[in-house]
Amino acid sequence: MCSIMGYCKSDAAYSSFLKGFERTVSRGPDDSRIVDTGKGLMGFHRLAIMGLTPSGMQPFELDGSYVVCNGELYGFEKEKERLKEKGYSFQSDSDCEILLPMYREYGVEMFSMLDAEFACILYDGQTGEFIAARDPIGIRPLYYGYDDDGVILFASEAKNLVGIAANIMPFPPGHYYQKGEFVCYCDIAKPEAVCRDDLETACRQIREKLIAGVKKRLVADAKVGFLLSGGLDSSLVCAIAAKESAAPIKTFAVGMQKDAIDLKYARQVAEYIGSDHTEIYMTPEEVLSSLETVIQTLGTFDITTIRASMGMYLICKAIHEQTDIRVLLTGEISDELFGYKYTDFAPSAEAFQQESEKRVRELHMYDVLRADRCISVNSLEARVPFGDLDFVKYVMALDPHMKQNTYGKGKYLLRHAFEDGDYLPTEILWREKAAFSDAVGHSMVDDLKEYAEQVYTDEAFEAGCKKYTHARPFTKESLLYREIFEKYYPGQSEMIVDFWMPNKSWEGCDVNDPSARVLSNYGDSGK
Repeated sequence: MCSIMGYCKSDAAYSSFLKGFERTVSRGPDDSRIVDTGKGLMGFHRLAIMGLTPSGMQPFELDGSYVVCNGELYGFEKEKERLKEKGYSFQSDSDCEILLPMYREYGVEMFSMLDAEFACILYDGQTGEFIAARDPIGIRPLYYGYDDDGVILFASEAKNLVGIAANIMPFPPGHYYQKGEFVCYCDIAKPEAVCRDDLETACRQIREKLIAGVKKRLVADAKVGFLLSGGLDSSLVCAIAAKESAAPIKTFAVGMQKDAIDLKYARQVAEYIGSDHTEIYMTPEEVLSSLETVIQTLGTFDITTIRASMGMYLICKAIHEQTDIRVLLTGEISDELFGYKYTDFAPSAEAFQQESEKRVRELHMYDVLRADRCISVNSLEARVPFGDLDFVKYVMALDPHMKQNTYGKGKYLLRHAFEDGDYLPTEILWREKAAFSDAVGHSMVDDLKEYAEQVYTDEAFEAGCKKYTHARPFTKESLLYREIFEKYYPGQSEMIVDFWMPNKSWEGCDVNDPSARVLSNYGDSGK
């Protein structure tokens, strides 16, 4: 990862900018630079992944225009060659150096041309205006707010803007900002038309597009590793990568010492694909002592996100401290596309599709936020093959009747797509899903709940919940998380639209806990 920040004000206070910007130096510990454009400040903390030499340091400059970008631009080499033919020269091997020449050639239309996960801030030296943009899913973070004079700021994380901007909000994915307006250039959640491919054609496309999404994310000048939970999604990413790699890939799994569900399955996958596998164990003491750090890192009060982040934060911390890996591939985004345990209760195919579109639009506030923060705070970069734009567009366009669980097994299309080719053991390919926060060990969530019970009496809980109107806490655990959140992000709860919960309007989903454990169809997921 890297960290970017922009203050679009000619007399911006350098000291305030620096204080905010330094809060995310862990995202880019290799080098830091701030430039004054004459119309405002732009900052960049670098984590070198592509083009490791100093020439790849940002901001990049072209005739008085500047750009900072936290991103990976896949297949940038082809566009770079086209730009060379137009007379542009390049000083580095960095993918992001093509952005200013692209802007000069195509203007803001360039954002819809990128096959990328990115967030960028661009200063146009000819017009004196700032432009910002974010990828269609929001895999790379970007926030914005306004100072007391109504001048906009942009930054990779909300913590950069605390104390400068009164109200901090996530930059909408698939949009660019220009001349005071946010313009949508890609609504990836809404298909242009329904795809009527038959089952076998759809599964073949799913397989080919996911393989392509993994392959392009293996390209890096820094070392690459893999998070392996033992569930379907991360296991498929690792299995594909293992087939595409000449040497054994490095995989990492995490679980509670007491009752980890997924460690045994991750070990089975690692043995099957021949990976160099490492297991990380967590203790209740580590979980509780890390809780406040994790919430400060995440910038959320959401129960699901925080629970699922405990294991991810601790495994990434170990990878950072014990290895020289810089890039991690993960299995996020599959659930939003193919369904959760609770979407088995969708009353119709149309309702399933609507829920999927909602979840994809909100990903940047939940699972994607979790992966980004847990990985980046440990000076690593996340890459998400299930978030490949071509893959997402295809799956979102498929007839929702085909994606609904009418097969007696969730995510049937994804499983069936990889039945051939010896990617995974059959028992892994068809294993029931367990949510990551449960799969690291049921005891972890139980420990967090028990701790919250000790913090609040019933009276203190009732009084504490009444302090909040937006996303009001409804359990002692949720109140605990909210109060830690407010300590670091006072009054900024609207950055997160609400608690991630199953769709309570559906029969069987009106529950008071986000864990799939409380659903009637959890079945063998916890075994």
